[in-house]
Amino acid sequence: MNELIGSCISCSKEVFCLDGFFNGVHTDQNELYCFECYKGSMKDEDPQS
Repeated sequence: MNELIGSCISCSKEVFCLDGFFNGVHTDQNELYCFECYKGSMKDEDPQS
């Protein structure tokens, strides 16, 4: 069963709940990302600084 949760705020790709598993990332700021965009945004941050 696929249930549409919303759209990625970065690329507008639809994010679904697939058979009970959320196929994306919901941040503390109530933002919704697909996995690809979230991974890309994490690479932009420098944890050393």
